[in-house]
Amino acid sequence: MQLRDSDHFSLIGAGLAGPVMATYLSQLGYPVDIYESRSDMRVNSQSAGRSINLALSQRGIRALKDIGAFKKIKSSLIPMSGRMIHDADGNTHIQPYGQKKNEVIYSVSRSKLNKSLMDHAEGKENVNLHFNYDLKGIDFENSKLNFQNKNIPFCRVLGSDGASSKVRASIIKDSDIHFSKRPLGHGYKELTIPPNNNSGFQLDQNALHIWPRGQFMLIALPNFDQSFTCTLFLPMDGDNSFTSLNSEKKVVDFFKNYFPDAEELIPNLSDEYHKRPVGKLATIYCDKWHYGGIAAIFGDAAHAIVPFFGQGMNASLQDCTVMNSLVKGYEGDWDEIFSKFSDNQVPNGFAIADMALENYVEMRDSVNDQKYKIRRQLEFDLENKFWDRFVPRYSMVSFHELPYSEVYRRGEIQFKLIDSFIEGIITKKKLYADIENKLSPIR
Repeated sequence: MQLRDSDHFSLIGAGLAGPVMATYLSQLGYPVDIYESRSDMRVNSQSAGRSINLALSQRGIRALKDIGAFKKIKSSLIPMSGRMIHDADGNTHIQPYGQKKNEVIYSVSRSKLNKSLMDHAEGKENVNLHFNYDLKGIDFENSKLNFQNKNIPFCRVLGSDGASSKVRASIIKDSDIHFSKRPLGHGYKELTIPPNNNSGFQLDQNALHIWPRGQFMLIALPNFDQSFTCTLFLPMDGDNSFTSLNSEKKVVDFFKNYFPDAEELIPNLSDEYHKRPVGKLATIYCDKWHYGGIAAIFGDAAHAIVPFFGQGMNASLQDCTVMNSLVKGYEGDWDEIFSKFSDNQVPNGFAIADMALENYVEMRDSVNDQKYKIRRQLEFDLENKFWDRFVPRYSMVSFHELPYSEVYRRGEIQFKLIDSFIEGIITKKKLYADIENKLSPIR
């Protein structure tokens, strides 16, 4: 493919998705300059973002394998085969994510992964990283990126600069994009369960631990140093909220009452609680992700979501995979590439946003419900019988690469069929027939 001068990319944001997109483009011969507002985290040991560890699943793994980065990070992954539920009486039980041995998700350090992806991208001769470049806006008329200290000309720009994206704001200013940011009304705070005295894990290391308590919950993910990162999700206001937990006694009493087994494992709980900031949660909806053939956004810049399906990073990395496929399929026709990218991915962004919100209710409440447990077992039974047609929604999201919008559509059909069967509205024979008629084979 013959490259033109206009085939140079300026990519804003060196978080997780930025270096992956840059590497995909570099493999196709495109030169890329990445501009990051922060200093180089590989030198200054700063936080890579809002959480310490993340859940990596099939969509993200596919992208990392495509760019040749998975092998290096694989040794730092901790497999999690299911949810370990801690009930209010102190009992625990595991809820497997899937039925196959390889149906696991992985806990990974955000900062370690980010640093590795930066190194990987920078190792390409046509990729350059620039730090402390804080974008203020884009002058599309004069093709200039307006940074805090200088203006830089650009040919084509990609924005992966997060939920507060300046690239998105600039596109909105010059086009008819509809954008909304919807706060959840709940926030989060991170705490730490350290290793035990023998430098080992204090909880099962191969599970995502959940303490579901109705309107709020605590979760814990394993780290490579044998610690666990706990995240407390609470309403911002009201009873049992971040506003109400305003003293050392209230914090300790709250944990002793609702999470007694976790409270015993967190030393200096009150001190750590009050030192840690409260993070806010919101969903970003954007109905168009490009500006002609000149600019496009992806990742959190286009579809920031709440973290309850563990898909924020995975969705962002799948954006890169989809863009790569389109770039290869429509060589050099950037109007068509960006338009199709937006048309394909906007419905998927909406779908995973909605599923993440729905999963919050499931994680904090439904997992303890007997009907949920019956439904889950029935889903597994139906998957065994109709392996190519009926796949539980969680499995479609985490272990397959189906577009999220298709997952949502199929999931709605499956939910209705199962509800009808459990409530006695349809027979088993009718259930089986409807699965054959309403669910096409998954390829």
